[in-house]
Amino acid sequence: MHTKRVVIISSAAAAAIAAGVSWFSVRKLSLANRPATVEPLHADQSDATKVALIINPSKSMADEAIQAVRRVCSEAGLEPPLILETTPDDPGQDAAQKALDAGCDTIVAAGGDGTIRAAAEVIEHSEATLGILPLGTGNLLARNVDIPLDDLHTCALIAVRGKVRGIDVGHMKLNLLNGEVTDHAFLVIAGVGTDADLFDETDEKLKAKVGWLAYSEAGLRQLPGRRKRVSFKMSDEGWQTRKVRSVLFANCGKLQGIELVPDAQIDDGVLDAVVLSPRSMAGWTWIMLKTVFRARNKIPVMSIYPTTAVSLRCAEPMNTQIDGDPTGEVNELEVWVNHSALRLRAR
Repeated sequence: MHTKRVVIISSAAAAAIAAGVSWFSVRKLSLANRPATVEPLHADQSDATKVALIINPSKSMADEAIQAVRRVCSEAGLEPPLILETTPDDPGQDAAQKALDAGCDTIVAAGGDGTIRAAAEVIEHSEATLGILPLGTGNLLARNVDIPLDDLHTCALIAVRGKVRGIDVGHMKLNLLNGEVTDHAFLVIAGVGTDADLFDETDEKLKAKVGWLAYSEAGLRQLPGRRKRVSFKMSDEGWQTRKVRSVLFANCGKLQGIELVPDAQIDDGVLDAVVLSPRSMAGWTWIMLKTVFRARNKIPVMSIYPTTAVSLRCAEPMNTQIDGDPTGEVNELEVWVNHSALRLRAR
């Protein structure tokens, strides 16, 4: 099993107040105990021969995205793309399988991070390449691989004719409360706890009006909650128990305008799990300041542990999410990464 990184944020409101502004010092974290990263796959220029476009028709720019991909295919001397629409029952997996069955070697996913992730679940480990057209609210994968968010034609050009690079694919296996066991891939970030509650309770109507700011509104409502006891172990280490608000598993580090995990790389075979446990607003504020200012010093409410895998058990049910999509309540889960398992077209 290849490696990924883990971040733990344990609360100490009193310590936060006592330490004052000491977090401003940008002291480099020690990497002595960090497992060796895995060499990323080199980018190559693999020309597309047959293109499929998986499109979420509910997105406002859906028609423009189709025209942009058709134009790029025409300019490249390719036949028109195979157009496959997602549905409420199929966010992209069935469409991606149809594209593979049709012999498409480049599959472009146009929609939010959920549409892109659904296509990636099927394309993972195949010789097909994934291109992305970010039409969603967060567009987190696009931000982490420097895909422009405001130039649809350039996005289409990259998605069809960009260089191919290998990126990691995270996996989270859930033991749901109904006894079902599910395995979900994720490309950006998965989590259990408050972060999942946030996505589960975001007002969809507000999200349609103001975009990602709707997450902030939901987040403010989640701040006063209580911590829950979890036990977890990383790689071959022993179990430890903490009271937490959330545990996040980051495949890459950028969120909306901030770097949650500055050292996270999407192609290094290392996973970052972030455990949030503040007791009060002081703890949340400390975490926010450290994140916004990219401070690398250690603080009591945020610790980083390199690992090869994570197992986690909850003393009481907790919500989960993958790339912003709710995935149900669990008492137990496992997380790991497949190194360079997805061929992505990027700059």
